[in-house]
Amino acid sequence: MADPQTTRLRICLAASGGGHLRQILDLAPFWERYDHYFVTEPTPLAESLAADHRVRTVPHFALGQAKVQSTGVLIASAVRNLIAAWRHAREERPDLVISTGAGSAFFPVLFARLFGAKFVLIESFARVHRPSLFGRLARPFANKVVVQSAHLLDMWPNSELCDPLVLLGPTNEHKDDLGFVTVGTVMPFDRLVNAVAALPEGRGRPSHIVAQVGGGGAMPDGLEGHERMGFDEIQRLLSRANIVFCHGGTGSLVTALRVGCRVVAMPRRPDLGEHYDDHQREIVTAFAAHGLIEVAEGPGDLQAALERALNATPQRATTDPSKLISRLDVFVTEWFMEKISAPLSY
Repeated sequence: MADPQTTRLRICLAASGGGHLRQILDLAPFWERYDHYFVTEPTPLAESLAADHRVRTVPHFALGQAKVQSTGVLIASAVRNLIAAWRHAREERPDLVISTGAGSAFFPVLFARLFGAKFVLIESFARVHRPSLFGRLARPFANKVVVQSAHLLDMWPNSELCDPLVLLGPTNEHKDDLGFVTVGTVMPFDRLVNAVAALPEGRGRPSHIVAQVGGGGAMPDGLEGHERMGFDEIQRLLSRANIVFCHGGTGSLVTALRVGCRVVAMPRRPDLGEHYDDHQREIVTAFAAHGLIEVAEGPGDLQAALERALNATPQRATTDPSKLISRLDVFVTEWFMEKISAPLSY
């Protein structure tokens, strides 16, 4: 590949917060060789990222907001996101935009495309059986589509399959008597937090539980609650935590499984206004089928799920982006060979 000091290719890495952005970070061996910048939501992970990379933020926006908020709030979010996305695309003029979704990334991708950028759509790792709304909307103007589930390859036969999940097997690593609750970056999840706080003493409940509850989330007695936590701080807690209680987000699940935590996941329910759709149930079902996690559908199932997790040998898993990185290298070579081999003008 071309030397990064002489590479003229500019890449926009567009993703909303949480697992979408974390998968973009997994692709660092590819994008770090080029002039790059991120477009994402203003989250603690984005703040950490900005210490070493150029980060441009857009307000949170998702069409699914219509299920949990008023039409006026949805329209206002869309307008703010659209204006910021237009400004970023006009000022940056990327050659290539890569996105893992979701809603907040749609206008940044659209405007980058309108300014002439090539577009690689990477359908979210969270989508196992059905494509996301972002994917369905963005696919028509994508130059290349990558899916991470064989089910989606059947639905989108012209896409490429790169399944990154890697099972690493059991671990006997010693962990502290510490529990960690994480609800992700999008919204609070009080049903999970309150259910963990209500777990009885003496039946496997950790002696100390730290909870990241989201902005305005519940902070019941018995937990050390924090609305927001930096990614590095979360990593330190996960390195010590024996048990992790989380929602069904892929970022939270994979981050915990990488370091050998026992994981109990409770999927958010759209009928309770906890999310925009039911894809978290798809995710936890797929992870549970691999024997990686225990699932609690609700507070009444949480104690039993905790006991199953504690009686099982913890499993480790991660994602391996090497195949996807290789494919991105091929796309860039095919599309931009002249540009990536030409020296910069001073």
